[in-house]
Amino acid sequence: MKTEQIGKDQGRPRFLDQVRQALRVRHYSSRTETAYVGWIRRYILFHRVRHPVEMGELEINTFLSHLALQERVSASTQNQALAALLFLYRHVLHREVGELGAVIRARKSTRLPVVLRRDEMRAVLSFLKGSKWLMASLMYGTGLRLMECLRLRVHDLDLGRREILVRDGKGAKDRVTMLPESLKTPIEEHLKQVKAIHERDLGAGWGSVPLPGALDRKYPNASKEWRWQWVFPQEHRWRNPRTAEEGRHHVDASIFQKALKRAADQAGLVKRVTSHSLRHSFATHLLETGYDIRTIQELLGHKDVRTTMVYTHVLNRGGKGVKSPMDDL
Repeated sequence: MKTEQIGKDQGRPRFLDQVRQALRVRHYSSRTETAYVGWIRRYILFHRVRHPVEMGELEINTFLSHLALQERVSASTQNQALAALLFLYRHVLHREVGELGAVIRARKSTRLPVVLRRDEMRAVLSFLKGSKWLMASLMYGTGLRLMECLRLRVHDLDLGRREILVRDGKGAKDRVTMLPESLKTPIEEHLKQVKAIHERDLGAGWGSVPLPGALDRKYPNASKEWRWQWVFPQEHRWRNPRTAEEGRHHVDASIFQKALKRAADQAGLVKRVTSHSLRHSFATHLLETGYDIRTIQELLGHKDVRTTMVYTHVLNRGGKGVKSPMDDL
């Protein structure tokens, strides 16, 4: 029996659809929903398609230990699998999970973040053009995560106050970060182009974007308003095959990631450069300039300052800020 068919015979929604509904009611992000449903499906298949209601602590323990021993996943991956299963039992099956016993834990890595020097940052940016350059510049200049950047809407930018409002960031938190003065004019020029595209879409009878939550029902016409449009819309309109409606979503994350990797290769960098490297470089360069750790924590949206403290290790400050005796020979 396939995992999607569990529960179908009882006249209820398919089991994984029940999981999706429970996640959406609690306003989990679409990426978390995809990850959690994936782990729950793997858990069910691992135990030969047994219904989770028939399983408990022993089966969870066995699955998590398998991930660590046989699949050799990272500690963060194993923790995500555990979080998905705890959600399943607490919010879908309405049952608390007891002691898991001696779960074999994946070893937690202590890797430091990949940070670009300023000259490396300039080199990478020089090989990016148009909206890709602007996205990378925003992420490096503001500390935005990739999806926070891609999900920016026009009304999130306050060019007069040079501020960006990050809505519903990681942990469902809003925060405000700076908008670099050097990017004000490029953003204004970019928004002129985006507005022209939006007006053409409206002229063709389309021009709507998906709205968060239930706003589309509360404000039926808001999805076509300029202020709700994506700052970085996709190049082509998306077409719903069932309704024949057309609209635009934001740029797909993979498109930017590929462009950034290509730019890093062209710049001759041997470091593994990802979109998060831009955020790491933002924080590290602020520390180098002399900004305090609490300010950087607020700009990054970290819940715990200990998360932000990793950048002090990148700088080799504190007890490890030692000058080599080789340099005095």
